[in-house]
Amino acid sequence: MHVPPLEPQAVQPRAAQSGRVAGRPRRWRICFPCIAQFHQTPHSLPIAVQVALRHPDIEVHVAATSEKHLDFIRRYTSRFPAAEILCDLLHVPRVVREGIRLTGCTLGMRLAELAWNRRYFGSFDALVVPERTSLLLKHLGVRRPKFVWTHHGAGDRASGFRRGIASFDFVVLAGHKLEQRLLELGLIRPGCYVTGVYPKFDWVRTMTPQHRLFDNGRPTVVYIPHFSHKLSSWPVVGRRVLDWFAAREDYNLVFAPHLRLFDPPTARKYREFEAYQGLPHLRIDLGSEASVDMSYTSGADIYLGDVSSQVTEFLMIRPRPCVFLNPHGFDWQYDPSFRFWRMGEVISGPEDLEGGLRRACTRQDERSVLQRAYVEDTFGADGKPTAHIAADALAAFLEKEAPREWTAGR
Repeated sequence: MHVPPLEPQAVQPRAAQSGRVAGRPRRWRICFPCIAQFHQTPHSLPIAVQVALRHPDIEVHVAATSEKHLDFIRRYTSRFPAAEILCDLLHVPRVVREGIRLTGCTLGMRLAELAWNRRYFGSFDALVVPERTSLLLKHLGVRRPKFVWTHHGAGDRASGFRRGIASFDFVVLAGHKLEQRLLELGLIRPGCYVTGVYPKFDWVRTMTPQHRLFDNGRPTVVYIPHFSHKLSSWPVVGRRVLDWFAAREDYNLVFAPHLRLFDPPTARKYREFEAYQGLPHLRIDLGSEASVDMSYTSGADIYLGDVSSQVTEFLMIRPRPCVFLNPHGFDWQYDPSFRFWRMGEVISGPEDLEGGLRRACTRQDERSVLQRAYVEDTFGADGKPTAHIAADALAAFLEKEAPREWTAGR
């Protein structure tokens, strides 16, 4: 990848919004970059709000590449008028911005975002991110900031436990399950992480309650296939799943795949689903805000998926029947990356849907105890907000780790 030169005009983002009180001294400057798809934003932005509310000595910035993404961010931050947050529009060439609009936030586009703004990112004392791509800033000469990872999702797959996590200076974790596994792998260190935090739930608590997904009295199934073709049920049996539900009169279906599966969700991609238009018991959502704000996991009666960690959010709301598609034939029973499949029925494909759905519902009473224990182990949550825990832990970490030059001349 070509790395642009460090020219000031090429790397200084534009402040899109400021509620900053003029002249107020700030001890530290923290940035919350949002360089990926907007489904990751709820996993870090509530922490930014709590830092701004609880720690007035910290200057808080949130940065994104498009005005559309900044509007998504502002709709949340506007619910907290006392939180002084600067929203910055990152600088990227027009060709990169257009590429993101047409092809989505691919790895190449994210690398371009980082490269063009590395001087901006390097001006902060800490960068708080929900993804791992931002660690590449270290290879682009960014040395000053502490790197903080908030994670996004709380699943069991091996991708959530990769070695790169050890490169973060501080980590925010959901619960005991993640903590123990990361400690056993040597990827986190005592004193450099906080647990019991899932910021997305703070985000959802501020939303206006949603109406029922359907009003026909049928149970509603939400089908959430993952984006990875090596793991996802979509490329193998997904169409047949939709056809099965399209022909039924006893279920509703919401097809809300992981946002990255159809990123960006263009009109052309929606045309591939024209056969299902007009069916009152089917809803196709390839990537609206409702597909990431838990509208569907909150409103559905049954979860149908494969390896997406959204099942953990589904079960956090309340125990409900789950069915998992395994068309790849994974040997999953003793694999810790598939622990969540024990929370429901595992079937091979659409030919097993009728029996799998029936068994999932009839066995739900006995599975509820297992699902509650799984949620407790995953989140350690009691239904209360948690982003403030991360905000305070981050401030304490910076206090402990701050080199002398951080405060010099401030």
